[in-house]
Order: sequence, then structure tokens, then C-alpha cells
Amino acid sequence: MPAGKMSISVVVPVYNEREYISAVIKRVLATGMLDEIVIVDDFSRDGTRDVLKGMQAEWNEGVRLKLLMHDLNKGKGAALRTGFSEVTGDIVIVQDADFEYDPNDYSKLIQPILDGKADVVYGSRFIGGESHRVLFFWHMIGNKLLTFFSNMLTNLNLTDMETGYKAFRAGVLKEIRLESDRFGFEPEITAKVARKRCRIYETSISYAGRTYEEGKKINWKDGIAAFWHIFKFNLLR
Repeated sequence: MPAGKMSISVVVPVYNEREYISAVIKRVLATGMLDEIVIVDDFSRDGTRDVLKGMQAEWNEGVRLKLLMHDLNKGKGAALRTGFSEVTGDIVIVQDADFEYDPNDYSKLIQPILDGKADVVYGSRFIGGESHRVLFFWHMIGNKLLTFFSNMLTNLNLTDMETGYKAFRAGVLKEIRLESDRFGFEPEITAKVARKRCRIYETSISYAGRTYEEGKKINWKDGIAAFWHIFKFNLLR
């Protein structure tokens, strides 16, 4: 699907993803939809940085590549802030550096923005008939509780606030000051786009969640912290 006159940037926060990052970027490029990829390495220590530097040195794709390196591990939210500050596209997509989310869903994710109907689009793991790997009952319950609590305070009717697949008009991100360093990014951005009365859409996406043995990083402590971030960014601002 051509993106018309709107250019598309993808921001990829990376931390210790040596085994996956090259293949993920290949999948992202295979969509043929992008103008720019911004990769932010959050001080990986497993050799990911060497892989990324090698990728940059050999880059000959028809897509701009920006590789940014943190000198300390700061968290996903901090990596996204760094990436958002460098994008030049009209539409910005967040892409995790693993195989949980499928870049083939980009077309669905950005279509409401291209149609002029949306400012922000959430890719929901809990609606539609897309395929999903079966894992972690309590993670699913936690995600739905967090979404429910967030919806109570934002007056939105999202089905998946914690989704890692979100797309934005770049202008929206430029108008928002983000603060969260770790996984608090999801409730924070949700509270702030709701407060700005952005036009928010959801679309179904496929999801292939991974186990902790496969590199999953979010844990129950991040879930508890997310409740605090929902409260903080909705009621204390």
C-alpha cells in the first residue's frame, strides 16, 4: 500500500537483542513502506552494538538509517524519547526489536492516519481474528486490568493500552513532553494523547509473544509500576 505523500519513520528501541535485531530489521525493510529507520541501542551488553555497527557500515538500502547509542541503560521509554527526537517522517511507528509484533501489520496500523481520520493508532492484541501465540494467562489478565484502569481515567474505550505497536502523526509527538524511562511509556503516552483529545483508533494485529527464555523483559514489577504511572499521569498532572 503506497503511503502517498506522507513519509514513514520507524523507531526501534533495542536492548540485548543480538539474536533477533538483524532479522527484525530485514522484516521491517521487507514491507517496502518506509522512508527512515531510527534504531536506539539502550546500552546493550550482549554484542548487539557490534551487530548494529556492522549493519550501519554495510547499509545500502533505499531507506535512511539512523543509529543512536545510549551510554547508559536507561529503559525503553528513554530510548523512544531519543528516537522520537530524531525522526523526520510524517508518521512514526514504534517497533520492538523482536518477533512479537509483525511489520506486515504496518499497513493496517497507519491506514487511519493516511485516511485523515486518526492522529494515533493502537494495534490491539485482543480484537479481530489475527493469529496469536498462546502464552501467559496472568500477563493477559494484567494487561486487561491495566487497560481497564487507564480507560476509567482517560474515558477511552481501548482494548489494549499496553500494546507495543503504536503509530503517531509526528506532530503529535512533537507536542508532548515524555518523561517515563522504562515501560511507563505506554500509560504515559495514553494519558497525554487522551488529554490532548487526539483522534485515537485501534486496529487488530497478530501477536507472537515470547517466553522469558526467549528474551522477554517486562515483568510483574513493571506491571505494578504501570498502575502507578496510570495514576500519576492522569490524576497528578
